[in-house]
Amino acid sequence: MTAAMTVARLTRRALLATAGAAFAAGTLMSAALAQPLEKATVGVLALSSSGPIFIAKAKGYFEKEGLDVELKMFTSAQQVPVAVTSGDADFGVTGLTAGFYNLASKGAVTIIAAQSRDEPGFPLSAYLATNAAYDAGLKAPADLKGKRIAITTVGSTFHYMIGLLAQKHGFTVKDVTMVPLQDVPKMVAAFKGGQVDAIIAPSTVSRQLVADGAGKMLGWVGDETPWQLGALFTAPKTMKDRRPLVEKFMRAYKTALAEYHAAFNGKDASGQMVKGPGYDELLTIIADATKQKPEIVAAGLPYVDPQARLLVDDIVNQVKFWQSEGQVDKALDPKSVMDLSIAGQ
Repeated sequence: MTAAMTVARLTRRALLATAGAAFAAGTLMSAALAQPLEKATVGVLALSSSGPIFIAKAKGYFEKEGLDVELKMFTSAQQVPVAVTSGDADFGVTGLTAGFYNLASKGAVTIIAAQSRDEPGFPLSAYLATNAAYDAGLKAPADLKGKRIAITTVGSTFHYMIGLLAQKHGFTVKDVTMVPLQDVPKMVAAFKGGQVDAIIAPSTVSRQLVADGAGKMLGWVGDETPWQLGALFTAPKTMKDRRPLVEKFMRAYKTALAEYHAAFNGKDASGQMVKGPGYDELLTIIADATKQKPEIVAAGLPYVDPQARLLVDDIVNQVKFWQSEGQVDKALDPKSVMDLSIAGQ
């Protein structure tokens, strides 16, 4: 056999080996892609604060992690941890309430990452005074002491926002009259009807009330008392028994958080919002999910931490506040309601 023939034979063998390896790799990849996606459910509210979840779903970030995630829509924050507790949802992402911490005290839910928060410069929740109350001297958030304030329910995020304001200005929630009205539309009706002096309302609602001449803006909660409004949570059993699932979910969630933050949370030197990469696309996703016009969504986009970092000190303060209000068991260790090991915090 000539040297040329030997080289040709070796070359053919090398090519066949390479082709075989490529075929095997392709087969393995096809098999991996053919694997059924692992199903998971997440409870959310149709609010812009759930934006990163909507983005992760719409842009296929969950699928890239091998997950088929179903969004379960709820109408109040308290319904979401109840769904996680009952097993109707694997994850929940919403505002934190006294009811949430009661479930956490029973070992039913645990916070695993941040959602949105009231942050300086981000108009998420506003204090408003009726025209009559404003004319009578209610000119600033600190003046809410002694006033009638509409809220949804005792134990709600609105209740805590009043508590934070009271802590800052040296009074307590007992120094105001909270009027629980179950939902925001009823709060608005009471405000317009003069049955209360003030209201704490979401950005879109508060801007509309001012535009209609129904009241005066006193300030923004994020500027007055920044706090951790919402969180991503699951059941401790899910963390223990399905940790790989939680890790996959967290990776997709963090990808969406970073994209949301880059698009919506940028500011220029004067504090004005700067539209970031993908702004229009992501705004459309959130508008479609919340069934709101894009311009309405844009007026109340909350701050999110791009790495899902939680304001731990505020979570501790929340628990202590609810304990002082008699809403949560005093034996609960505030730090026991969090497991941030997968979030990397």
